[in-house]
Amino acid sequence: MSLRSLFSRLQSSQKATLGAFKDKRRPARQTNSWRYYIVSFLVVLSLLLSAFWLLMLIGYQLGAYNPITWLACALVIGLLTSLLLVKIKPKLASKVINNTFHRPFSQSTIITWLAGLYAAVWLLGFGWFFSIEAKQSRDWMPEVSHRVTYERDETNPDLITFTNVRNFDWHTSEDATERWETRTVDMSKLSGVDVTNSYWMGPLIAHTLVSFRFEDDRPLAFSFEIRKENGESFSAFAGFFRRYELSLIASEERDIIYTRSNARGEQVYLLPVSHLQQSEVKSLFESYLTAADELNAKPAWYNTLTSNCTNIIFYMARIVSGERLPWDYRIWVSGWLPNYLYDVGMLDANPKDSGQPWSMATWYERAHVNPKVRGFDNQADLDNQANSSKFSAQIRQGIPIPPLADSQAKADAKAKSAAKASNE
Repeated sequence: MSLRSLFSRLQSSQKATLGAFKDKRRPARQTNSWRYYIVSFLVVLSLLLSAFWLLMLIGYQLGAYNPITWLACALVIGLLTSLLLVKIKPKLASKVINNTFHRPFSQSTIITWLAGLYAAVWLLGFGWFFSIEAKQSRDWMPEVSHRVTYERDETNPDLITFTNVRNFDWHTSEDATERWETRTVDMSKLSGVDVTNSYWMGPLIAHTLVSFRFEDDRPLAFSFEIRKENGESFSAFAGFFRRYELSLIASEERDIIYTRSNARGEQVYLLPVSHLQQSEVKSLFESYLTAADELNAKPAWYNTLTSNCTNIIFYMARIVSGERLPWDYRIWVSGWLPNYLYDVGMLDANPKDSGQPWSMATWYERAHVNPKVRGFDNQADLDNQANSSKFSAQIRQGIPIPPLADSQAKADAKAKSAAKASNE
């Protein structure tokens, strides 16, 4: 073989090797490119979400037409636009900034300063958010103007005397005759718990109330609600930004359920919780007393996600019942709370007066309050207690009222059996 042929072969093999090497490197560059775009997307998304949160906070706290709100919007949007411009059009951005300050800055320096300034503005807003304190004294709407308080009997701690139990006569959704009463209940006579869901914004969102039944007395209802000021309306978005104080209302059902089913026209369902011991019911009742103490000692904020009318109840109930109430996404989708209770066996799937198990559809049909109280005369010529008892009896027509369980073992066994029946 001649030297010329040898060099020719070596040269061709070297080109092939370099070509293979380039082919091997090409996917790596492509992979790095994808990683770069994913990271960039996440960074941009984080910036946009953080800016949205900050501007919503300022808007809900100060008002959309406040000059400070507009200045904050201009500052935040200006910073984000500048950051975006530096990445997309670095030469143009550098030229504008250098001409403005009459000195040269590198692209990395510009990005560092803009990002640092935005971070400082956002952290300032974040710190302000946590410094906003809830208050007890505002111009409250009449239905949340009083705070429930209580006293225990010195000789019998089961006797609880409540002050400021709400018992309004509702004429329309906004007009009512105010009445705040004092009422004494005996915790040793607790006989059960009912959960009421009131649907006011579609099938996913409901307001949740809890009623405690007594052996020889009418039920007493509790409701965690926003404490609205006069002229204020509820916004789910505003509930994320420390806009509403939290309120605990103790009320007659003739007030707090009637105003939803009849005055406002919401769709209301009352569901008796099964397979509970009296000790569990009493502990849950005590949890409400503790909540009243805490809110009276220090006001708290309502939060649409973490401390709303449904999941606060779940937190308290889970302390009482533990693993019998597993964590579930439906705790945050309040409209599906009845289905959750059914699936975990806390609604009796096979009432004694029925020849076959009740489906969830049957429960919704039987538990529907509106048809039972349509036309109910809330202004009847009866004393308040008699009218309250009549309303409470009427909303429970057609549904089984479960007895309390004798023991924890029986309660657990029946709940597991009901859960199994509900899932078959």
